[in-house]
Amino acid sequence: MSHVDLLERAVTYTLGCLHGVTPAALSRPTPCRDWDLRALLRHLVDSLAALREAADDGHVDLEPAAVDHDDPVAAARDHARQVLGAWTARDGRPAVSVGGCPVTTDVVARAGALEVAVHGWDVARACGDVRPIPRALADELYPVALLLVSDADRPARFAAPLRPETPADRLLAYLGRGTSPGTPPGPRAS
Repeated sequence: MSHVDLLERAVTYTLGCLHGVTPAALSRPTPCRDWDLRALLRHLVDSLAALREAADDGHVDLEPAAVDHDDPVAAARDHARQVLGAWTARDGRPAVSVGGCPVTTDVVARAGALEVAVHGWDVARACGDVRPIPRALADELYPVALLLVSDADRPARFAAPLRPETPADRLLAYLGRGTSPGTPPGPRAS
C-alpha cells in the first residue's frame, strides 16, 4: 500500500474520532499526560499543518507557528482535508526537508499517519468513545512506531511499552497507551 493511501486511512479514521468532541469535552484529560483535549487538538492541528507544509512546500519547520483556534475541532477537520488534498496532488518529489535534513516522502507520510491515527484514538478515548484503530491500519503502523519510537523517547514523549491485551492492541501498547478503562495517562505523547 502506498504511503498516501496509509495517510488517507489514518486521516479518515481520525475524522471519525472527532465526531465525539463537544465543547464540554475540551477540558477532559487525554491519554497524553498534561494535555487536556483542547491542547491535544491544537497539537493535532499543528501536526496536520506540518504534513500539509511537507506536501505543498517540500519542507517542514521544527517550530510550528503558534495559532490558537476558536473551534479546534473545525480546525482539525479543515487541516485534515487540506492534508489529503496536498498529499494526493503532491508532485512526486522524493524528499522533504525536515528541520534542514532530507527525509523521504514515504517516511514523512508514514510518520504523519502514525501521529494522526494515534492522536485520533487519543481524542476518542478522551471523549469516552471506544473506537479502536482498525486492525489493518494498526498492523501497518506498528513497524513505523518501531522505527520511530525508541527507548530514548521514553519517558519524556512516550510512556513505557505495555503488554498488549490483544494482538490488535500492540501498536497502542508499544506507545504506552492502555486500552483498558482506567489506564492512567502516559507522558505527553507525540
